[in-house]
Amino acid sequence: QVQLVESGGGLVQAGGSLRLSCAASGRTVAMGWFRQGPGEERKFVGAHRMGNTYYADSVKGRFTISRDNARNTMTLQMNRLKPEDTAVYYCAAGDRLIVSTLSKADAYSFWGQGTQVTVSS
Repeated sequence: QVQLVESGGGLVQAGGSLRLSCAASGRTVAMGWFRQGPGEERKFVGAHRMGNTYYADSVKGRFTISRDNARNTMTLQMNRLKPEDTAVYYCAAGDRLIVSTLSKADAYSFWGQGTQVTVSS
């Protein structure tokens, strides 16, 4: 069992930046970020697997994922934030993940509690 703890959410104006962190109690093959807005399904933001990063089209070029395997941490640097980025952001992790499943929430075994990101216009 791997425990995940997110931190770094908050309120920011459109165009601003935020940095989220996820601390894991153990190492997994892949880690990802998902987000869920009010009344919406949980959506893929990005993931890191085997040294490679993958992003949803909606955040590509604005968000950057980095991972420190030695410390079992992952960060999500979010730049040029938009009001539509407002959501609860979740960190996820798992071992049984291949590239084609990285965007699927049900492919991940472990989840954090989520952190709120609010972008004001």
